Amino acid sequence: MAYQITDGCVNCWACEPLCPSHAIQAAKPHFIIDPSQCSECAGDFAEPQCASICPIEGAILDASGIPVNPPGSLTGIPPERWNTAMAEIRAR
Repeated sequence: MAYQITDGCVNCWACEPLCPSHAIQAAKPHFIIDPSQCSECAGDFAEPQCASICPIEGAILDASGIPVNPPGSLTGIPPERWNTAMAEIRAR
């Protein structure tokens, strides 16, 4: 039962001070979550604090490897629309 931070992390420091179990640590190339300390905020908060503050979609995975903030969840832009827009930009 532990969350994981992916390569999408931009080291913004938003999550580290919010973790009640102090499981998040600065590291290179991105922050890491110590699985032996991560409680997924069970008993402390209704939702994991790292995920609630993270500004990057897909940067934090749950214990099943599923993004806690999946693509489109923060921006409101459906992934299909995002991909289409990015393809249009690259074609210029």
